[in-house]
Amino acid sequence: MLSRTAENLFWMARYMERAEATARLLTMGQRMTILPGAHHRDEWRSVVRAAGCEEQFPTGTPVTESDVVSYLMLDPDNPSSIRSCLLKARANAKSARTMLTQDMWESLNEGWRKLDSYDVAEARQQLPALIDWVKTRVMTFRGATDAGQLRNEGHDFLRAGGALERAQMTLRLLDVKYYVLLPETEVIGGNRDHYQWTSVLYALSGARAYHHVYGGTYTPWQITDFLMLNRLFPRSVAFCADQLAYRLNRLAGWHDSRGPCHDTVQEMVADLEELDSGEIFRRGLHETVQMSLKMTNRLGFEIAQTYYFG
Repeated sequence: MLSRTAENLFWMARYMERAEATARLLTMGQRMTILPGAHHRDEWRSVVRAAGCEEQFPTGTPVTESDVVSYLMLDPDNPSSIRSCLLKARANAKSARTMLTQDMWESLNEGWRKLDSYDVAEARQQLPALIDWVKTRVMTFRGATDAGQLRNEGHDFLRAGGALERAQMTLRLLDVKYYVLLPETEVIGGNRDHYQWTSVLYALSGARAYHHVYGGTYTPWQITDFLMLNRLFPRSVAFCADQLAYRLNRLAGWHDSRGPCHDTVQEMVADLEELDSGEIFRRGLHETVQMSLKMTNRLGFEIAQTYYFG
């Protein structure tokens, strides 16, 4: 396979996952802001901070829903906005068209310019519907991929990109929770704290899966363990790391060679296996999340160096 095609497939999956991740961040922000006193806590700043774009918003000035919707959903100059991600995913798909099924292409091509026609006021008014539309587009693409694409080298690049981006999505959502509570640790364990933690589960479509594992008990350490360490939940960091290891091992077989990315992913899997219940909080949630984010960033760079920039 041409290195350019591998890059297109890898990033096509990443952009689609990133669009969904940003939509889920917006959902999380909305749920947080309906709590009492939210306007005093600047909940939307925690969303842009977790998205890695806080530098776009001056310190000391409250971040509003309009600011976040404009920058994270509609801004064509923001490479990580939902609008930009959908456009870039389609552009990558167009360059790797022969590797996609008709259903995969149609799922990317349908409505790809939908967000071009919205201004901020309209987008805010229809925000829940737009978020659902984005999630449906991504899930349709994912379903088309599962149902029809050959399980060849191209499929492995696609799945590796999706797993890497999904792990980062879960880590960023956990960081939103950290940033929300940072200025007011006295609420830990209270009703608002409980609601915020369950909001993380709902944002990741994990509430029912969590209930199946833990029953009706919702505690911060159990929710964090579930989202970081549960190897049966598809959006957990551990599940994504296992998928990355599997896909990279298959790519090593296709290419009959290994690179630094294979060592890094094994290190990531081993690090997660060493954590036990509650260990993440003993180490520090923010520290653990940031360490994992740095490792996933390194892994993405090494995959590029090994397969299409090397």
